[in-house]
Amino acid sequence: MKFNSDEIASVIQREIETFENQMDVREVGTVLEVSDGIARVYGLSGVMAGEMVQFPSGVIGLAFNLEENSVGIIILGDYLTISEGDEVKALGKLLSVPVGEGIIGRVVDPLGNPLDGRGPVESTEQRPVEIIATGVAERQPVHEPLQTGIKAIDAMTPIGRGQRELIIGDRKTGKTSVAIDAILNQKDTGVKCFYVAIGQKDSSVALVIETLRKYGAMDYTTVVVSGASTPAPLQYMAPYSGTAMAEYFMYNGQHALIVYDDLSKQAVAYRQLSLLMRRPPGREAYPGDVFYCHSRLLERSAKLSDDLGGGSLTSLPIIETQEGEVSAYIPTNVISITDGQIYLQPDLFFKGIRPAMNAGISVSRVGAAAQIKAMKKVAGSLRLDLASFRELEAFAQLGTDLDPATQARLDRGYRMVELLKQPLFEPKSVHEQVIGIYAATRGLMDSVPVENVSDFEKQLVQFMRDRKADVMKKLEDSNELTAEVEEGIKAAIQEFAKTYKPAT
Repeated sequence: MKFNSDEIASVIQREIETFENQMDVREVGTVLEVSDGIARVYGLSGVMAGEMVQFPSGVIGLAFNLEENSVGIIILGDYLTISEGDEVKALGKLLSVPVGEGIIGRVVDPLGNPLDGRGPVESTEQRPVEIIATGVAERQPVHEPLQTGIKAIDAMTPIGRGQRELIIGDRKTGKTSVAIDAILNQKDTGVKCFYVAIGQKDSSVALVIETLRKYGAMDYTTVVVSGASTPAPLQYMAPYSGTAMAEYFMYNGQHALIVYDDLSKQAVAYRQLSLLMRRPPGREAYPGDVFYCHSRLLERSAKLSDDLGGGSLTSLPIIETQEGEVSAYIPTNVISITDGQIYLQPDLFFKGIRPAMNAGISVSRVGAAAQIKAMKKVAGSLRLDLASFRELEAFAQLGTDLDPATQARLDRGYRMVELLKQPLFEPKSVHEQVIGIYAATRGLMDSVPVENVSDFEKQLVQFMRDRKADVMKKLEDSNELTAEVEEGIKAAIQEFAKTYKPAT
C-alpha cells in the first residue's frame, strides 16, 4: 500500500491546528455500598458538605456525611439505578431549584421537576435550596396583617406578614383545611402561596390540588410534592426547596405564604437518613441536630426591612401530635421556634366546633400588631370571654341553679361559639368578620336562638352590603371603628334584627 505524503502532511497539519490542550480535571469517587436512599463513596476527599454529586445513571446526590475515609451521600432519586463500584463525580455546586413567575401555578417535585404533565417549568433563574437566613438588621417587626379569612384565627390569634404560626393537632382535626382556607383567602391580595406536601398520601395531595383549582387559587399557588412513596432524602429536602422558591418573591419586595404539611414527617425522614448514616441517636431516636434542621428552615421566614424592599415570607408549619401530646420532642421544638400556635383539639372537632381551635392553648406572639384597628377593638376581650365561658360551662354541668347574670353570660358564650364556627373553604373578609363579632360581643345577638346565629350573621352581612353600603365603605376605607362607624353599624344591626326571618 502506497502512502501519499501530501495527504499525511495535511492531516497532521489539521490535527495541529485543531489541537486543544484540555485537561479533564474532576474529582471522582467509587461507590462502596448503596441502600435505602444513601450511598457510601470512597475517594471524594475534597467534596464539601451539601455539594451535589452525580452518579452514572444521571441521578443526583448530596454530600451529607464527611468521614475520614468515605463520604455519606443522600440520593435524590431512584437509588436502585446505582450499583457498587459505580464512578461518582463531584459537581462543585450546591443544590438549586428553578424560581420565578414560571413556577407559579405548577405542581413540582423538590428538585423543581414538573409533576402536572404541563411540560417543562419555564424559569430562567435558579436559587440555592439552602441559604443562611437574614440577620436581625435586615428585618423589621411584623406589623402588616395576613388575613386567613377564618374568624377564630383573625380575631384571637392573628397572623402578620413575616410571622411563623404553627398549626398543631392530632390527625384528622382539620389542620390542612385551616392552611388551605388561608391560601384561598389570599386571592386578589398579591400574596404568592406555596403548599409543600411532605409524606402525604398522593390521594390527599390530589384532593388539595383539586380544591385549590376549583376555587381559582392555583393561579397564584405552587404545590411542591414529596409524597409518602418518595425516598426519605426528597422528603427531607422538600421544605427547603419550597422555601427557596418562596424567598425569590420575598427578596423582590413581594409577599409570599408557605405551608409545610407537615414537619413531623420531615423529621421522621431526617431521622431515617441520620440512623442509616450511623449518626448517634438522641431523644426518641432523633439525631441531636433535628432542632437545627427546623430552626434553619423557619428562620428564613421574615419581614424584610424597607431598605431591602419590605418583602415578606409568612410560614404556616403543620405538626401532627399523638393523642394530644403537645409536650413531645418535635412539637416542643417547633413551638419554641415559631411565633405562636393554633392548637386544634379533637373533642371540639367531634362536637362540630370547626375550626376546632382551643382558645386557651392557641396564641399569637405578634398579637394585636397584626390586626386592623377595628378588629383589635371588637375582639380585644374575646379570648378572655371564651375562657370564662368554658369555666362557667363546666360549672353549669354540675346542675346547680344559676343566677340570671351568669345565665346571660352563658347564653352569650354559646352564641359566640356558634358564631366562630365556619364551613370549609368559605373564608370571610376581615370587615365582614368585624360586623359579626361586634354584633355578638355587644349583645346585639342575645335574642337570636343559638341554632340561627350563623344564618343571622350571613343575612346581616348581606344586609350591610345591600342596604348599608355607605357604612361598609367607611369601615373598609378606614379599617377603624370610629364613633361614627360604630354608631352606623349598631343602628344597622338593630334595624336588621327587627326584620330578621330565619332561612327555612
